[in-house]
Amino acid sequence: MQPQEWLLTTAERGNPDTSIPTWNTGNTVEPLIHGQMYFDRLLAEVEALEHGDHLFFTDWRGDPDERMRDNGPTIAEAFAAAAKRGVVVKGLLWRSHVDKLAYSEEENRTLSDDIEAAGGEVLLDQRVRRGGSHHQKLVVLRHPGRPELDVAFAGGIDLCHSRRDDPDHHGDRQAVRMAKAYGPNPPWHDVQLMLRGPVVGALDTSFRERWNDPAPLDQHGPISTITDMLRHEDMRADRLPPQPPDPPEHGPHTVQVLRTYPAMRPAYGFAKLGERSVARGYTKAIKRARRLVYLEDQYLWSKEVAQLFADAMRGNPELHLVAVVPRHPDVDGAFALPPNQVGREQAIELCKKAAADRVHVFDLENHAGTPIYVHAKVCVIDDVWCSVGSDNFNRRSWTHDSELSCATLDETRDEREPVDPAGLGDGARRFARELRLALMREHLDRADGDDEDLLDPASAIEAVTNAADRLKEWNEGGRQGPRPPGRLIPHETNRLPWYQRLWATPAYRLIYDPDGRPWRERRAASW
Repeated sequence: MQPQEWLLTTAERGNPDTSIPTWNTGNTVEPLIHGQMYFDRLLAEVEALEHGDHLFFTDWRGDPDERMRDNGPTIAEAFAAAAKRGVVVKGLLWRSHVDKLAYSEEENRTLSDDIEAAGGEVLLDQRVRRGGSHHQKLVVLRHPGRPELDVAFAGGIDLCHSRRDDPDHHGDRQAVRMAKAYGPNPPWHDVQLMLRGPVVGALDTSFRERWNDPAPLDQHGPISTITDMLRHEDMRADRLPPQPPDPPEHGPHTVQVLRTYPAMRPAYGFAKLGERSVARGYTKAIKRARRLVYLEDQYLWSKEVAQLFADAMRGNPELHLVAVVPRHPDVDGAFALPPNQVGREQAIELCKKAAADRVHVFDLENHAGTPIYVHAKVCVIDDVWCSVGSDNFNRRSWTHDSELSCATLDETRDEREPVDPAGLGDGARRFARELRLALMREHLDRADGDDEDLLDPASAIEAVTNAADRLKEWNEGGRQGPRPPGRLIPHETNRLPWYQRLWATPAYRLIYDPDGRPWRERRAASW
């Protein structure tokens, strides 16, 4: 198998302005399932940083008081302590919409202030399209002179409230307000990657491209710009230290950094027409799918995205789609809820029209019956290619906001049957298969290693479908007798009445799932 059969070539990436390498070989990638594991690993690495080391991060939201361990330091305390030790701490936080709209302007501003007071520098970055956000979740830790210690974390987990849940899914005690169905401490399912090897240099470059971009941080003034000036916010990025050489090779994983940047004015210097390598990367990989696309996603919106799955299933009669999504949107309300519902309804309906018996959509609940909010952004195709990142399966993530994901190919074949589920000669690969099995085992309440029937796509689909049906029947039957094992429930969508669709559909398309492509790509229906 050659990487270019699954990964984008330089030309296919479509962004000649970036310095990101096409892909990096010789890496080790480890999935960190749940915020508790991620924060624990991140804290250990941050606490080991020494004078002159680098701590760079980007995020959608940062809560300064979020604890990284039960009795451990907060995000602000850990990062500020590093800055006081002489670590070069630099961060880019989305400036955010105002808190009155249930966003995080003040939280992000406070985290910025706390770290800067300790000698670091955190900028509030609003170099986005109208209504857009910086959604990347990245931490890069460099050790000049000790490159073997370099590590990066990338995925779906923000440095904020509600994310530090664990496998039992009782929720983070420091919770954000969400739809009432999720309770006071919403259970939260999420995944982050821990990466070592040359790809850390690529992720460092990605951070530096944003940091060094000369465009003004706030392009939506003048009110917000004046506000920041009156509050003496840092409006100009200081110079970064020289970039260390890439770390040495560390393992068998080839990683491609995929990103989204919108087409906008003033243009990004590193993506003058935007970058849509997330969309292009998924499009290339999905076209190669033959047996099983397994995904976990917060939204699963957009007809354009769903059309890729529909076309793939029409062209491959043995291809199944298994999707794990939240049971409810994260918001309530007569005006906020319908636009959230209409996008998923349209996407699932389009897929089912292509192959109703091969589309399997589930949501999750914990053992108390509380729905688990699925915030993960994971896709595994035929146990060969997989991606974990910040992007959701919707048009906004693929064209409009800034996103960052890592697609991984493992050189190590998995010799368990079926050794080549897709029949293309690629062979199952250890990393992709183990990630899918780990997620399925959790959702089925299985112990490590109890997955023999999950290896083959056909028997895996039977196992998850049967478990979900049993739990649904138990719930509908009044919860009599022992609770069946597992957390999967068949996901149900209800078609909105016409009078709600009349206004919810345009609101969904224009506000909730906007299009950030240049007009030429929109007209050509291409990414």
